[in-house]
Parts: sequence; C-alpha cells; structure tokens
Amino acid sequence: MKLLGIDYGDRYVGFAESDTEEILAYPLSSVKVKSMRDAVSVAEKIVADDGVEKIIIGLPLMPDGTEGERASKTRAFGRVLGRVTGLTVEYYDERWTTLEAEEYLAEGGVKKRDMKKYTDKLSAQIILSDYMSAAKTRKE
Repeated sequence: MKLLGIDYGDRYVGFAESDTEEILAYPLSSVKVKSMRDAVSVAEKIVADDGVEKIIIGLPLMPDGTEGERASKTRAFGRVLGRVTGLTVEYYDERWTTLEAEEYLAEGGVKKRDMKKYTDKLSAQIILSDYMSAAKTRKE
C-alpha cells in the first residue's frame, strides 16, 4: 500500500511517500502554504496523482507527550484531509524530527541558510519511515 507522510505546519508542509511494499520512504516536496485549505489542496492532488492509500501525519506532541495547540491544529488538518480524500488518516509522534532532519542536512554539508528548503520534506520522510518501522515491529 502506498503511504503519504506529512509534516504539517502553518507556513510550510513537507510531503514524503512510501513504495507500495512499505519498505522505503522518500521525500517528495516542501510547499509554502497560506492556509490549511492550501495544504489540503496540495495533499489532495498528491493523493490523486500518486495513488496514495493511507495518510500518516506527524503529530507535534509536547516533550512530555501531551498535546498542545499545535497538535490540535494538526488533528483538524487531518480530519479535513480524511474527509476530502476518503482515506484513513493516522498520526505519528513527530517530536524531534525537525532537529533530526537538520542534523542529517548539516552532516551532509548543507549550509544553515539553505536548510529550510529541505527540512520539512526530510522531516516528513523521517515521520513516515519511523511509522513504517513501528508498524513492522507491531506485526512481528
């Protein structure tokens, strides 16, 4: 099944996809958006164009694991996206994924000023990859 991973933010949204065997996750794009409606439209197009069957959205939990305002906004986005696409939407803990993405980019020699171009889509890839690894562990 092809999965779409999303790192949802107010200004930038990162997208990643899996292969149909759910083995690999790869970054797609990072899109600057003006509203939730923009983000839903972009995601809806990706779903339609790429044959996505399930959506995984990074849930920005607080360091102690509780949900705050950002998580509420993310869940609202997920509800709308699920209604519009008719697909199952699941959430996955995304704490520290931006930091992890920035560390990968720094190790790869990407300059700090250029990181924003890549951070959100790499974060989406990390969210999706971690989700798939956890799902495989649950199946074993």
